[in-house]
Amino acid sequence: MVYAVSASTLTLAVPLGVGVPTTADAEVTPRRPGTRPPTAVAVGTDAEKLVLEVTPANRVVVRLPRVETGQGITTAAAMLIAEELDARLRDVDIPLADARTDGGNQYTGGSSSVRTLYDPARKVAAVARARLVTAAARQWRVPARTLRTENTMVIAPDGRTATFGSLTAAAARISRPDVSSAPKPAGRHRIIGRPATRIDARDLVTGAAKYAGDLAVPGAMPTVVARPPTLGGTVATVDDTRARGMPGVLAVVRIPSGVAVLAQTFHHAMQAREALRITWKPGPMAAVSDAQIRSRLRAALPRPAAPPRGSTQVQGEFEFALVSHAPMEVLTAVADVRADRAELWFSTQTPTDARGSLAEALRLPERSIKVHVVRGGGSFGRRLSYEAAIEAALISKAARRPVKLMWSRTDDMRHGGMRPATCHRVRASLARGRVVASAHDSASVDELALPIPTGAWRSVDSGMSRTADEIITDETAKALGKDPVAYRRALLRGTPRAVLDKVAAAGRWGRPLPAGWGQGVAVHEEYGSTVACLAEIDATDPRDPRVVAVTVAADVGTAVNPRGLEAQLMGATMDGISTILYAGLHIDRGAVREGSFADFRYARQRHSPLRFAAHIMPSRRPPGGAGELAVPAAAGAVANAYARATGTRPRRFPIVF
Repeated sequence: MVYAVSASTLTLAVPLGVGVPTTADAEVTPRRPGTRPPTAVAVGTDAEKLVLEVTPANRVVVRLPRVETGQGITTAAAMLIAEELDARLRDVDIPLADARTDGGNQYTGGSSSVRTLYDPARKVAAVARARLVTAAARQWRVPARTLRTENTMVIAPDGRTATFGSLTAAAARISRPDVSSAPKPAGRHRIIGRPATRIDARDLVTGAAKYAGDLAVPGAMPTVVARPPTLGGTVATVDDTRARGMPGVLAVVRIPSGVAVLAQTFHHAMQAREALRITWKPGPMAAVSDAQIRSRLRAALPRPAAPPRGSTQVQGEFEFALVSHAPMEVLTAVADVRADRAELWFSTQTPTDARGSLAEALRLPERSIKVHVVRGGGSFGRRLSYEAAIEAALISKAARRPVKLMWSRTDDMRHGGMRPATCHRVRASLARGRVVASAHDSASVDELALPIPTGAWRSVDSGMSRTADEIITDETAKALGKDPVAYRRALLRGTPRAVLDKVAAAGRWGRPLPAGWGQGVAVHEEYGSTVACLAEIDATDPRDPRVVAVTVAADVGTAVNPRGLEAQLMGATMDGISTILYAGLHIDRGAVREGSFADFRYARQRHSPLRFAAHIMPSRRPPGGAGELAVPAAAGAVANAYARATGTRPRRFPIVF
């Protein structure tokens, strides 16, 4: 169902995930006599809507119920809208929607954004176009079927034109358009499927794009928090006498996670934080280090079942370290909490969940909490949690003034949610020249009684479990005397085989390599998409390896923006390289050792592939997910390349740790 919203301009709403609308589906919701039409109010009982408005200024505005954190979803959404409206991409605005007050889903994650927007965005735009064309036809007294749309205008056969903005008021009054409101067939797409520059590219490179830390909320004072040195630590005593007397300091507030300092500038706040004299209770992690965590993870693995009689085993236990999300923008939140209400600004993937948690923390009715969703400078799953917003709200409430809380890089690496450390036992049982049974057991620190903050990290469990699977697949091929690509190819059909064939050919699988070099391959299928990766590594020095070339082939269905898809595949590949070779967090007696990019060894430019090629397979089926897709394939390919280059069987990741 596509709803016409009671408004003075053409404003339509569509529930996400509905069927293709017909002309009869486009219903006008009447407003009460004598009431003034609002600018845009979504009408209907569906839990989630995408609302499109055409303004008199000829702007097409769609408030996106997702968050932009660099993945390019605003550009993809604008392309979907522009395609069906025949609008210029530069005439489409995609602001981020505030948290809904009716509990609707605004979740950003699971590589789901384009998948969930693809049909609804095109449908609502197609209905809008039909009404605009009908409005022009009635104004000019010509058959609607004779008109066409282009460049955010309706065009008549005689050359007359009318901008969408000039027609929006008339279009808002149309209940039944005179032309079809069905989306275009894929063969008529002119925008979808063509590489496009991000609609926010200029704002990003000129500094015009606003993040939470850039917002000028009246009275919001810079705020930082002193945190315990160990995970799970708490404040025992605090002497803030010196800090309170320092220049620019406005308040010192104790909260459950530490001690907050409010000041005129962040410089003053950070100086005063260093002047706090705090004694800390170490918490239950004080005696726990990496060795104990690994031991407990291995012990948590279930006892393996007996393999089939007469079979031989290809098996391994794989350990993956904790990993920081490390987005370029640290967590920042602005909060203005009053006695009876609260208003917050922060980047979040789960605004409706955050709103409920804020209401609980502040002991306020949920209807009195307003959450403004702000763009984020990277996430990779980090902004699924919203502890900075909770802290900012508690500090604002205690200090009785608005605050702008900023976490430091050290705060985030040592106290933010991390990818869980895991242990995997994988076994393939061989008999009669083939695999006759397989088993994969895993354990995560989430299952241990340890106060380690964890959170979903790009590709979640697949980045570890599927990596282990692909390593065992390579070792199985070797045990059977088969080439890794040929072995996989014999097991695969359809799309997985096609992407494997593509990377094998494009990446020149099996070509002669210098001593100490190796190639590796892996295939992954998830989110309705499939990817294969071929990595080539120089491990002449096994303690300083470099991936020199990566070839990726992906079938994601319809690639709305191939340029954005290539960027996603490249970024996910770098995550796979980093977590296999270099990037991880150490725990020393309850404390995270790493605290910045100086010691958290995410791959730098010198570790990046000299050559990267992404091949996007042609398809007209609906889009699958892509944001996380390549992490497991890249990780598996790099691990297998390292094994072939060094003649070793890596079992603990990252390898250089």
